[in-house]
Amino acid sequence: MPLTASAEDAVALGNELFTVAGLLASHPVLRRALADPSRPADARSGLATSLLTGRVSETVVGLIAAAAAARWSSPGDLTDAVEQLAADAIIASADAEGRLDELEDELFRFGRVVASQPELRIALTNPFVPADAKRELLGQLLAGKVTPEALRLITEAAVSPLGRSLDFGLENYAQLVARRRELLVAEVRVAVALTDQQRRRLAAALATAYGHQVLLNVVLDPRVTGGMTVRVGDELVDGSVATRLAEARRKLAS
Repeated sequence: MPLTASAEDAVALGNELFTVAGLLASHPVLRRALADPSRPADARSGLATSLLTGRVSETVVGLIAAAAAARWSSPGDLTDAVEQLAADAIIASADAEGRLDELEDELFRFGRVVASQPELRIALTNPFVPADAKRELLGQLLAGKVTPEALRLITEAAVSPLGRSLDFGLENYAQLVARRRELLVAEVRVAVALTDQQRRRLAAALATAYGHQVLLNVVLDPRVTGGMTVRVGDELVDGSVATRLAEARRKLAS
């Protein structure tokens, strides 16, 4: 993550990088040219510099030129890297303002809101809804109610998803926030809300298991009839009664 002098500088950097990521996503010929391993690195870097000089800041020109000079498995990986740099810059702004906890929570909660409101999901994911209309909708829903960084990242996930689902985009940004805080994120599904003591015990147990602090995102799920399910990254620890009963039934039937 490039260093910036202030939160405002970080936001400006993130906005410019998001613009470049959108440019790469919408121009496949350019994307392939900048990531083509058969072309010399200095040629790719020079192309990025000539295209972007005067359009974005010198800092962004330098970052994209350096990225173009690197080797990528596919052109899409270059776009993903630029987008991640952009998100990291926005997250750095939240960090500078002491808002990382809020940002992580807001991204998670908005994901839950979208999951529970089909009409909102359709409005934000329909490719035929203009980007400006999505921005206006999100502004009406969230402006002044969430941190500026959350609004920026949520808007990016909805308006410029780079071929990803809205859910994936929000989860990816939340993971980047957690990584900056050097935490793992555990999604915990329970039928009944956990007490503060239960949260502390679970977080401590997971921290011991993973050798890292773990942030708990607790979701009330009526399908979990007892116990809980915990997902950390790709790992699922399922201790729900429903799962244990299903396993017992399978054993009895075999």
